[in-house]
Amino acid sequence: MKWFVGLGNPGTQYQSTRHNIGFMAIDRFAEKHGIKVTQSKCKALVGEGHVNGTKVYLIKPMTYMNLSGESIRAFMDFYKASIDDLVVIYDDLDTPFGQIRLRYQGSAGGHNGIKSTIQHLGTQSFNRIRMGISRPAPGHNIADYVLSSFSKEEFKTMPKVLETTCDAMEYSLDQPFEKTMAKFNG
Repeated sequence: MKWFVGLGNPGTQYQSTRHNIGFMAIDRFAEKHGIKVTQSKCKALVGEGHVNGTKVYLIKPMTYMNLSGESIRAFMDFYKASIDDLVVIYDDLDTPFGQIRLRYQGSAGGHNGIKSTIQHLGTQSFNRIRMGISRPAPGHNIADYVLSSFSKEEFKTMPKVLETTCDAMEYSLDQPFEKTMAKFNG
């Protein structure tokens, strides 16, 4: 079993914001593999299916970004899921837009959803796919920036970014995460 958690905020007002790119990746993966992410459980929307012979859970916490760890912990406890099978997908200011970076440990780097995840898991060691959203120009408010929509130019390249993320998710199903990192971190 593998479980993928995309971080974001519930509600239509946040749907196409930079902070919700984790939700977008989960939605694209679900669409690609015919998985409906509609079950309300563990403070999240959950979908389950099989991809390449592996049972997969797709999770979108409905707790709002800053409390994402509550949902992740609830899922882990309810399903007796292993942290080794977890991949968290989220927006990253320090990765250029259009790129992804995979890591298996590290600090929150100022990301409140990851802070909450670390707090509720009790460790900084878990697999993650950081999707680049770039930093705003100096002087711009970070909170306003992550809650703003992508530009028209960014939206044009979004399908490619989401496809690369889905490829990394699929690859990680039957490959060690270190090998997945080596392939997708270029």
